[in-house]
Amino acid sequence: MSFDPSLLHNNGHTAFANGTGVGIRETGVVEKLLTSYGFIQCSERQARLFFHCSQYNGNLQDLKIGDDVEFEVSLDKRTGKPIAVKLVKIKPEVLPEERISGQVGPDMHASPITKLHGYIHPVVSAIPTHLDGKSAPGQVPTGSVCYERNGEVFYLTYTPDDVERNMHLDTGDRVSFYMETNKHPPALYSDCSTGAVSARNIVLVKKKQMRCQGVVCATKEAFGFIERGDVVKEIFFHYSEFKGDLEALQAGDDVEFSIKERNGKEVATDVRLLPQGTVIFEDISIEHFEGTVAKVIPKVPSKNQNDPLPGRIGARINFSEKELPFGEKDTKSKVTLLDGDHVRFNISVDRRDKLERATNIEILPDTFQFTKESREMGVIAAMRDGFGFIKCVDRDARMFFHFSEVLEESPLHISDEVEFTVVPVSRLERSLAKDMLSAQRNHAVRIKKLPKGTVSFHVQSEQRFIGQVDREATPASAAANKNVSPSKAKEKDAEEGVIAYEDCGVKLTVPYYIKDLEGAALPQLGDKVEFSISEVKRTGLQSAVSIKILNRTGNSKRLLGFVATLKDNFGFIETANHDQEIFFHYSEMCGDVDNLELGDTVEYTLSKGKGNKVSAEKVTKVAPVNGIGEDVGTTVLLGKVTRPLRSVDPSQTEYQGLIEVTEEGASKGQSYPFGIVSMASKADCLQKGELVKFQLCTVVHTSQKMACHIVPQRRALVESVKDQFGFITYEVGESKKLFFHVKEVQDGLELQTGDEVEFSVILNQRTGKCSACNVRRVSEGPKPVATPRPERLVNRLKSITLDDASAPRLVIVRQPRGPDNSKGFSIERKARQPGVID
Repeated sequence: MSFDPSLLHNNGHTAFANGTGVGIRETGVVEKLLTSYGFIQCSERQARLFFHCSQYNGNLQDLKIGDDVEFEVSLDKRTGKPIAVKLVKIKPEVLPEERISGQVGPDMHASPITKLHGYIHPVVSAIPTHLDGKSAPGQVPTGSVCYERNGEVFYLTYTPDDVERNMHLDTGDRVSFYMETNKHPPALYSDCSTGAVSARNIVLVKKKQMRCQGVVCATKEAFGFIERGDVVKEIFFHYSEFKGDLEALQAGDDVEFSIKERNGKEVATDVRLLPQGTVIFEDISIEHFEGTVAKVIPKVPSKNQNDPLPGRIGARINFSEKELPFGEKDTKSKVTLLDGDHVRFNISVDRRDKLERATNIEILPDTFQFTKESREMGVIAAMRDGFGFIKCVDRDARMFFHFSEVLEESPLHISDEVEFTVVPVSRLERSLAKDMLSAQRNHAVRIKKLPKGTVSFHVQSEQRFIGQVDREATPASAAANKNVSPSKAKEKDAEEGVIAYEDCGVKLTVPYYIKDLEGAALPQLGDKVEFSISEVKRTGLQSAVSIKILNRTGNSKRLLGFVATLKDNFGFIETANHDQEIFFHYSEMCGDVDNLELGDTVEYTLSKGKGNKVSAEKVTKVAPVNGIGEDVGTTVLLGKVTRPLRSVDPSQTEYQGLIEVTEEGASKGQSYPFGIVSMASKADCLQKGELVKFQLCTVVHTSQKMACHIVPQRRALVESVKDQFGFITYEVGESKKLFFHVKEVQDGLELQTGDEVEFSVILNQRTGKCSACNVRRVSEGPKPVATPRPERLVNRLKSITLDDASAPRLVIVRQPRGPDNSKGFSIERKARQPGVID
């Protein structure tokens, strides 16, 4: 076969649509060689090209089948087909026989190449997961290996068949392999060209170290622990491995870290913060389930108990019976759980070990039908910070309880009726109690609020009896109210009367008390009375109640009064005559104590306590009544408080306060009493010596003149103002200053020291401390004037130069912190040049 070089276009060079252009050389392998021509299999593409021996640059005797050659492509002018021209034999590359070792990665910068056991470490680009072994027909997926030798970087391709044991490789994995020249034609879409060097016999040496995530579960002085997100395990880390602001690190923070082995133990290194909520340990079901408590968590764990989820709940889920564990943190409230409780919960599945547990556990209202526990009833008698006491129906002693044992979310109040369970406290629990109250032998738990009128301490007979007063009960003494508030002890022999009666022919006697009379009339010796018998459930003691005097007309109207004082557990009522106060305990309040305000109108009955001290019972809030009467004078008088109310000064014996008229006129020097209803603002606290404006009225029952519509005239200067509060120069009791909060300043003004203000004084009935409210600025104080610098300092500053060695120098002892807690200044400070404005 002859070949004419002149038949080549463009002097033997051309350009093709496949990207081959002028001067671009290709490589291939001699596939067939005859006397004057042959054929080349291209290495970079699927092509078989004709060549004439005259185009070979070299000794034709040295050219053999299988030799690697380099050539250019042109077109045969006669046939129009591509042919190879300007052939040059490529010297065969001497491949290393040693095994190359390295790690999987996208490029040389992804992971630095290092020497390991004397091997060269390449970087491997992994085969995509979606193509690994699952490519389209005829398509062979490939990866590439990048390695370094003598400062040069080389890339080799590989296919899944080149990996030993069909091991899946990930980017960053360390591998070892042999290099081999590909002598076969490439498959469709394959990057492994004929004659190209590729990686063979690839073996995985070490998987890439992955970053782990977790949550900081404990922090100590110099180290901490992380609960891992991949396995149920904690791992140690030293603070030196934390990359961030160590002061901001706290338990519960999400972090990521690497794991290294030190001294035979795994430790976390390179610990970094993650956004809150990144690490999720468990999935919680949206659906709620119901079940029964099969095992409760012991109050005091035993020494051998290592189970973090000691509780058990039995439930039927997906038509099968399951027993789910739970721990202390899985209950919605701190209410004590008992065996057999009917509860509602969600199911939590741990992502790490697929462990299921019950969480968000709450007791259902019908649980008491399942547990069959013994329930008792009582009334809230006292409440403190976090705990309280219940007056029990069936027990002498008051029962201690914690607020955490209340089933309802609404708060309890004194005199609320409740139902509860009594549980004994073990000796070990009492020894671990933080206070003496918690160390009591029995506690009330699982407290449920009851409707008003449910709890009764007595059983009253339906039968009515007729009897005769055998001994009179001592009447209530009004004078006793002028001393210390009485304690409640109503069932002493000295306080009761006696009624004699017959029942089925048997002569009997029964005690009675003033509080149990119907009407205001007091029975006298020999009076015939009708009554019922009440028996105390706890003790079995009987007394006459609902006592009605026969053949006498009594006034059954209850007494009216006005709330004068409210303390923690008790208060005082101002009588209708405004001259005395009556003690009452909140447990005697019929209604919500929180709804009581100073000056409220109430109805009550009188009873007698220990030492003939009177107190109010069955206190009921009623519609407001005009306590000062209709006869109110129109003249407004000026006066001065010479005696405050007893609620302001408990040391005085009289309840009423006194105001002396100070303005010129016929009534100057006269004094008029006043009570709580006399105040224009019932919360205002009048102090001795304060100036007031007032009017006069006449008390209906006594025709006594009394001050009313009292408005204090207070003006003083602001002494100081802090961030959210301040003080006014005003003497209240032993204090020379009066506290006020900025929220009490009217119109939202910012007060300054020296401002003149008007205000009201209120007394905190529970703490006994006064403060200012309704603060209104009358006039502004003098503005502070900046004191000019002394002339000697001004002259000194003018004469100082930068070169003056004796001039004062500023030495930075500590760099300031910025608002973002950064150290120093964000912009470098430069020396300012005089006369130059930046």
